[in-house]
Parts: sequence; C-alpha cells; structure tokens
Amino acid sequence: MLDLMPSLKEWQPAATGQRCALATVVGAGGSVPRPLGTSMLVSEAGDVLGSLSGGCVEGAVVEAALAAMHDGGTRREFFGYSAEDAFAVGLTCGGELEIHIEPLGTAAGGLRLDNLRVLAGQGGGSALALIRRVDAHGGGAVVIPDPAGFQAERSPELAALLGLPGPAAPEARRLMLAAAAQLEPLLRGGRTGLVRLAPPEGCLSGTAVPHNAPTGPATGPEPVTLLVESRLPPARLLIFGANDFGAALLPAAQLLGYHVTLCDARPAFAGQSRFAAADQVVTAWPHRYLAEEAAAGRIDARTVVCVLTHDPKFDIPLLHTALRLDLAFVGAMGSRRSHRQRVDALLAAGVDPEDLSRLHSPIGLDLGAVTPAEVAVSITAELVASRSRSAGASVRAASLKDGAGPIHGTGPIHRTGRIDNVNTPQHQETPWT
Repeated sequence: MLDLMPSLKEWQPAATGQRCALATVVGAGGSVPRPLGTSMLVSEAGDVLGSLSGGCVEGAVVEAALAAMHDGGTRREFFGYSAEDAFAVGLTCGGELEIHIEPLGTAAGGLRLDNLRVLAGQGGGSALALIRRVDAHGGGAVVIPDPAGFQAERSPELAALLGLPGPAAPEARRLMLAAAAQLEPLLRGGRTGLVRLAPPEGCLSGTAVPHNAPTGPATGPEPVTLLVESRLPPARLLIFGANDFGAALLPAAQLLGYHVTLCDARPAFAGQSRFAAADQVVTAWPHRYLAEEAAAGRIDARTVVCVLTHDPKFDIPLLHTALRLDLAFVGAMGSRRSHRQRVDALLAAGVDPEDLSRLHSPIGLDLGAVTPAEVAVSITAELVASRSRSAGASVRAASLKDGAGPIHGTGPIHRTGRIDNVNTPQHQETPWT
C-alpha cells in the first residue's frame, strides 16, 4: 500500500473524490510476482492505480472490487494455477495469491481516502506505517507517523481497531500486550507482515494464535488479523572513493532505494559535477567521517559501506573503523592480491578475525565485470543477495536459466475463498531499506 503513495496525489479518481476500493495481497505462496502488502486501488469507473500480479489477475480483481463497492462488503479472492482449465483466471507462474478487497468508506476509524491522502503527503523519504484490519469481522486502519516510537499497548486507535473499549480496560490489557509483542518488531524493523490474535472473546484471550491453528465454528472464533506495513527512512549507502567506479555505483545504489553519500578526502575529486546527483557529497578523511557519523547516531545496522578508494592509506584506517561498527555490509574493491595485503594489514592493526570475516573483499558477485558500470552491477547484485540472506532467504548466485524449481521462496497458502474463514499462514517480506 505504501508503494502507491507517491502516485496517489496525481491519480485523478482520488483527486475528484470518486468511490474506490483497495485490493491487497494478504497471502502468497510459491512463485508470485509481488509480495505480501502489495496493493491496487480501483475506482468506481474502473480506473486502476498499481498492480498485484503484473497482469495475470488484475481483470478479475477489478470486477471483484466493483462488486465490493456495489454491495459495500469486504471480500477475499483466491488465485492460483489450474492445469485443468487453461482459461481460468490465475497465475501462470504457478504461485498462489489471496487478495483482500475493501471499499474505502467515510466512517471514522475506517479506511478512507483522506487516510490515504495523509499517507501520500508524508513523502517517500519519511518514516511511516499503516496497520489495517483484514479479517471478516473488522476493517479500518491506523496511520502511524513514527513507527520506531509507536507504543502499541497504549494506543487508543489500535484498541478501537481491535474492537476494544480502550487500551487501559482490564479486558483489553492482555490482548493489547499480545498485539504490541508482534506489531512493534515489524514497525521498528520497517517490515511488512500479518499479525493474528485471538479476539477479545476468544478462548486464548490475548495470546498469539499459532499460524497453523484451525479456526471456524467448531474450534472457536476467528482470529483478529492485522496487516502491518512499515517504512523507515532510506538506509544509507556510503561510497568512499570519488572515481569512475564510485560515479557508476551512485545511481545504481539510488535505484535500490539507498540514501547515497559520496566521501573523498580530495576536494578536486569530490567536487566533480558527475557526483552532484549524490544525496550528500563530503570532503573529509574517510575514517574520520565514518567515526563522526557513528558517534552522532547517523549510522545504523542497515548502513552499507563500499570502499572504492583502492589506496591503503585510506582503505586500512577506514576498514579498521567500519568493521568495529554494526553495519549491514562492508565491502572493499581490489584484486585478490590487494585483498591479501589488506587482510594482513588489518590483522596487524588489531582487527579481530571474526570482525574481518564480515568484510566482502573483493567486493561484488563474480559476473565477469570489467567496466565501471559492470562493476556497479556486480556490487549491487551482491547487496541484493546479502540482504536477501539476512531476511532468511536461500540465495544462490547463479543464472536462473541453470536452476530448477520456483524462482521465489515457497510457502504454503490456505485456500479460504471469501473472507468468512481466514486461516492464512504468516508470510512476510523483510525489506532491508
């Protein structure tokens, strides 16, 4: 949903106040084009903003959204692949999607166009989160401008979303604490995920419902299901080295969503116009700049450091500083001979071998890259592979052509049809940025 916000202000149906419905991926299994939380807006005239599958199921989703606007009810649609019926609506890639469709209303506490306009006005670089209720017995949303500082157990808006009288009410306390335990890690991590909780009258009374727990009339009330989308400010990527390789890496890193800083100690190099597109250009000794940024709290566990200076007088003190910080990625350019010399120098400088094992050197995946542009592709490919591994995915740096099986991570999905019986396992994308 948050991905649609940059385009919402220019979308004519929203500007003219047309009725709309929001369709969102709330379950995904096998190879699917888009992850959990991906959304598409449909206007009463059939206009569309966004995409759920790259074209496979959008037509059927538009029809379901128009029907939802007509009858005013939420619904859930299931799309998979049918080998028996070649003309059935589904995913040719073999994956499975569950789509939650909700008309945008006007009632307080519900999901409304003005909620979305608030989101659209925040800007793509600011922290923001949205919690939506997507089970059969609820609806609405809570907009959170400060995901990192949000205290779920004290939020009256969240209590209302859960159907509780207030966060301090005795009967609400345990459910609010259970909600906070699951929501806050997602919010503070800038992640998207499903949270399922026993309803206030449920027999589990405020404890998290296991993802494989059956629900229905025979086993108790349906769990409350919340979809959480959280966006943190862009992660930083620091390029050290104002050279051809730095100039090529700069736009490639920005394409991945990083806030890019170019740092070089030499004013004549850092001041070149080809680096003007960087979010920040700094003329300073690299290791001093990194230490100052860390001391000021402007470096965190999502930060990437790429050392492209290829000069020991810059590289060694910079890597000595970087490898002592909690960073997402530290890489350095150079030949294998340069790498061996670099390792010897860092060990002699007192760097712990365990810290040294975090160094990606030579930086980049082995793509046969030669030119600066090709090296930039190699480096960004390694960044994508590294952050996917950090999210728990199994990554193999090989051609998809030579592999077998699904190209995306697999996971089960429960066929629910309409929204009268939600039993969707948790599927969660964990973006790095």
